[in-house]
Amino acid sequence: MQQGSKSGLLVIGAFAVVYVVWGSTYLVNYWAIQAIPPFLMSGARFVTAGLLLYGVGRLGGHPVGNWIQWRNALWAGVLLLGVGTGGVVWAMQWIDTGITALIVAFEPLLVVLLLWLMRGKRPNARSLLGVAIGIAGMTLLVWQDALITNQDTAWGVGVIFLSILSWGYASIWVGQVRRPASSLQAAAIQMLGGGLALCLASWLSGEWRAFQWHQVNARAAWAWSYLVLLGSILAFSAFNYLLVRVSPEKVVTTNYVNPVVALFLGWSLNNEHVSVQSLGASVLLLLGVFFIVSRKE
Repeated sequence: MQQGSKSGLLVIGAFAVVYVVWGSTYLVNYWAIQAIPPFLMSGARFVTAGLLLYGVGRLGGHPVGNWIQWRNALWAGVLLLGVGTGGVVWAMQWIDTGITALIVAFEPLLVVLLLWLMRGKRPNARSLLGVAIGIAGMTLLVWQDALITNQDTAWGVGVIFLSILSWGYASIWVGQVRRPASSLQAAAIQMLGGGLALCLASWLSGEWRAFQWHQVNARAAWAWSYLVLLGSILAFSAFNYLLVRVSPEKVVTTNYVNPVVALFLGWSLNNEHVSVQSLGASVLLLLGVFFIVSRKE
């Protein structure tokens, strides 16, 4: 009973970290890419965090793992962090942080459908109701006239949808393959995979060659450090812990709560306009979370 209570508290704590810290990273990422190109910023963030986390794991005696486990973890990192997070950060060059987070909140719908396609797990009525409410919230959001203002924002929205599809697929796939026994080491290797992929994208796109270190101001440096220590090491480790403790559709409900945090921070700290439609969408998305999370297994 005591062990079960401890495990339950760890799950609750992990959800709290992912909800709040990842909700704040939308704004912090935006601050960072004002001075550092997005692929380079994210790539350097994940490589640094991955090396630090891997070193901590080795000092703590965590097993190294075999080649198959490394291969799977690296590929998961490319999908989750390279395509998933990297694409979202790139899109924030043109899309407000709160709106970006609300679009990402569409992911649980994709996960429910992917679970049906990949595992034959037919959603029950309560999950479908939660998804339907989430779709209503997304529809309310995208019908705003101000969302697609030019070709760049249209591309940004498209890349975000590609990113959440990659993240959703990887969230399910990673639970079906051999991974390092240590969640800490798995997270570290995934960060290395995603970070190296983003550094390659930065080099291929010309970002790396055009970047000058003197462009980095104090706020960008602080933001990058926050992303490494809290956004990557703490929150991503909590996310990996949740992946092996609760069902995938519950894990991705973090994408319903993160937008509320992101909307508030964007409005209060970045002077972003929050429309009545955006607020209504966030309410519906949170209601959708309630129906998905509270359903009986």
